[in-house]
Amino acid sequence: MAVPGDRKYSQTHEWFKVDGDIVTIGITKFAADELTDITYVQLPSVGKEVTAGTPFGEVESVKATSDLYSAVSGTVIENNTQLNNNPQWVNEDAFNKGWMIKLRCRDLSPLEKLMDAAAYEKMIAK
Repeated sequence: MAVPGDRKYSQTHEWFKVDGDIVTIGITKFAADELTDITYVQLPSVGKEVTAGTPFGEVESVKATSDLYSAVSGTVIENNTQLNNNPQWVNEDAFNKGWMIKLRCRDLSPLEKLMDAAAYEKMIAK
């Protein structure tokens, strides 16, 4: 499975793609495959404050419900409302169409502690 090299990865299988002070967050293909068929995604509304290390939403599948975590704090400036009617996009295209939220962040330094693609691939290979 190809893990994009243009983002950072957490131990809890979220990815973080930075563009200036905007961070797009989703879950990895590995996580989506582990969950199997995703049936529902609960995301925060635009304007909500997300705090690093606390759940900001949930992903439900036929197998389990999992919390979503952010490594950075910020304000939700966009959420992927298309997932309301197309939760399967997370399974089909986790790194693109399956993105979940975009945050405007004041401090991106917590992302420096996350894994790059090579380290994430090594973690999931175990």
